[in-house]
Amino acid sequence: MYISSSLKSAARTALLGTLALGALGTVAALAQETAPAAAEAAAAAPADVMEKGDVAWMLTSSLLVLFMALPGLALFYGGLVRAKNMLSVLMQCTMIVAMVIVIWTLWGYSMAFGDAPSAYWGGLGKAFLAGVTPESMAATFTKGVVIPEFVFICFQMTFACITPALIVGAFAERIKFSAVMLFVALWVTFVYFPIAHMVWDSDGLIYGWGALDFAGGTVVHINAGIAALVGAFLVGKRTGYGKDNMAPHSMTLTMVGAAILWTGWFGFNAGSNLEANGGAALAMINTFTATAGAIISWTVIESVARGKASMLGAASGMVAGLVAVTPAAGFVGPVGAIVLGAIASAICYFFVAVVKIKLGYDDSLDVFGIHGVGGIVGAIGTGIFNAKALGGIGYGEMSVGGQVWTQFLAVCVTIVWCGIGSLVLYKLVDLIVGLRPTVEAERQGLDLTSHGEVAYHS
Repeated sequence: MYISSSLKSAARTALLGTLALGALGTVAALAQETAPAAAEAAAAAPADVMEKGDVAWMLTSSLLVLFMALPGLALFYGGLVRAKNMLSVLMQCTMIVAMVIVIWTLWGYSMAFGDAPSAYWGGLGKAFLAGVTPESMAATFTKGVVIPEFVFICFQMTFACITPALIVGAFAERIKFSAVMLFVALWVTFVYFPIAHMVWDSDGLIYGWGALDFAGGTVVHINAGIAALVGAFLVGKRTGYGKDNMAPHSMTLTMVGAAILWTGWFGFNAGSNLEANGGAALAMINTFTATAGAIISWTVIESVARGKASMLGAASGMVAGLVAVTPAAGFVGPVGAIVLGAIASAICYFFVAVVKIKLGYDDSLDVFGIHGVGGIVGAIGTGIFNAKALGGIGYGEMSVGGQVWTQFLAVCVTIVWCGIGSLVLYKLVDLIVGLRPTVEAERQGLDLTSHGEVAYHS
């Protein structure tokens, strides 16, 4: 029988319609059968949990880190310079904190912890804190446990504030106020934020290697120490260096500042656990023990080498121990922390008392000798003392040798990135506003010539 093409087309259309209706019916039936199972699975999946205790601890830790910078670091540095430059150091620290808070809010947080899937920066998707609300949450180290994103932003913001403030100790008493401000604005943007992303963001280059940096050995201390060393060379020596008396004008204030730093450092280290639990407790006790070991180490070495134990030495050892334990705080045991602090303190002493003199650079307040060197020793030492055989928690799956090598690579990347970036930025600032005040202004003191006031009236 012959059937025309139009009839064939009509029959085919009817057949397809019947099949489609049957398929839709089957899908609907399957959906009805699987819907309860899907609902049960969704109900069984644990929701993210926000504990008020964690939030309270992180709010407190953020304030402790701010307390480290203002007034802790400002007083520590201020006591170490001559009286005529006291206020210049206080003003630099104060303005750095204020400026970096604004920069962090506008673009810094996004560059460091934004959503861009890059190994080197977080992009600008969260610039001006776009999309962040009181309901936004940030992950902690425990799966399913979260804290408000605003709290995480505040905590990391305090780290971004104190890191560039550390640098000013290298060229204290001999740099223009405008140069400090311009350099810091550029440095946090092109050096600090990328390093913070590489080390602490899950997409970061160094994070992906499995490097351990609990609270900022690379991000804060090596970063600041290398920038300080480059600055000490490029800004040059203080007028009268090696001839004039440049002793600290108030070791009392330096001791007060150092004590505030140690107190605030518990927020720095234990807060980096992001939760109020055993991990924070481990970081806290290590911040006690490593610092104590470092103070004793520096004091004993100084007593043997010079015949007397100085308050300046004890304060220097205190900071060296705090720096060294920063990357290791949540990974090593309390006894291992004592040893790490003592070793780092001895090496820092050697760089401050011997290497700086031999090389002839003027790192006014020993930022590189303590923060840079202490950070390097602490970062590499973390790979050793993390081992369970040495009392550590054995975090990660690498062998000790593998972990130490990874730590070494992380240190090298930080040194190269910061060293080259800082060199370029110092040169740029020198071209735009100049780095040094006049010799006359420097001799008169930066308090009067830069700020029109003095710290003390006779």
